[in-house]
Amino acid sequence: MGSLLNQRAVVTGGSRGIGRAIVEALLAEGAIVTLCGRTEASTATALAELAHPRAHGIAADVSAEADVARLFAFAEERMGGVDILVASAGIGLFQAAGDMEIADWKRTIDINLTGVFLCSRLAIQSMRKTGGGFIVHLSSLAGRNPFAGGAAYNASKFGLNGMGEAMMLDHRNEDIRVTTIMPGSVDTDFSPRSSGKPSEWKIAASDVAAMVIAVLSMPARTLVSRVEMRPSRPQK
Repeated sequence: MGSLLNQRAVVTGGSRGIGRAIVEALLAEGAIVTLCGRTEASTATALAELAHPRAHGIAADVSAEADVARLFAFAEERMGGVDILVASAGIGLFQAAGDMEIADWKRTIDINLTGVFLCSRLAIQSMRKTGGGFIVHLSSLAGRNPFAGGAAYNASKFGLNGMGEAMMLDHRNEDIRVTTIMPGSVDTDFSPRSSGKPSEWKIAASDVAAMVIAVLSMPARTLVSRVEMRPSRPQK
């Protein structure tokens, strides 16, 4: 893709954490960005803090088809199309499989897997109008490494990795490149097990954002289909 100047990006989960870092990185590269947060309050706060003329935003539940349709209609209205989708919205509910409520299972799958499908589907339809684009799925090393208490989260990320690779094969000949980025431990408050204190050994959200920019900046002849990221010196 080369330069990201004036490229039109949608970033889900863009009001905080990894998604927010990605929004900031894209804006720094000259992209136009529509972010979505889970609530109107979080979205409005993010936009006020960014205070950037190329930043737009709307609240959306990515697991709800009507909300996703509204998000992409908003992006089309504000930006005139979509060249980049970064699907960063996600949820982590961790409990032993035998103790997990069905509602928590469904919510994890609906946001982490179905939500990415819904957003990617509409992004592809928009990209077809302009001759191509780029889709980045934020997955996790939990999509290949199961852990106790992670039944729902592991299932959602294993599924996301498989879906992303199939989507890449489906659409690569339309000049729509699909990449799955799989970070390990990232220093955010995503997990309820997080201490809330900075962890220098963990990957920073800005590190993941830098990888997104690197992937988007690859020459058009090259497709990076999957990236694994790990802390270089994990805590023992």
